[in-house]
Amino acid sequence: MPNLDPPTLSQSIVRGLTCKCPRCGAGKLYAGYIRLRPRCESCDLDYAFTDAGDGPAVFIILIAGFIVVASALIVEVKYQPPFWLHAALWIPLVLVLTLIPLRSMKSLLIALQFHHNAAEGRLVKREPQ
Repeated sequence: MPNLDPPTLSQSIVRGLTCKCPRCGAGKLYAGYIRLRPRCESCDLDYAFTDAGDGPAVFIILIAGFIVVASALIVEVKYQPPFWLHAALWIPLVLVLTLIPLRSMKSLLIALQFHHNAAEGRLVKREPQ
């Protein structure tokens, strides 16, 4: 049985980046490319608490967009290639920069969500004054 002590922040980050269970670090997080398993096969943690939403995609799009747009502007100003060459250069780069880190970013956000016990917001009923 793996150690089930609460993970440190650095352990949570490593477990997230390696796509492992946020509690034990041994079980796999994914059943498909970005489809989560229902629970950890090692420590039996139910992954129903996870709600990464669009966060990973937004981070990846912003980072990849900055890299690709900056690179395309530099190449355009310096070399002025034809538009077909821009398409041949930047479309594959966009695919690589968005699809490869998506799994790790999603599992990192899930691991940090587990580490900080993040949950959906709830309204607190206040007493009238």
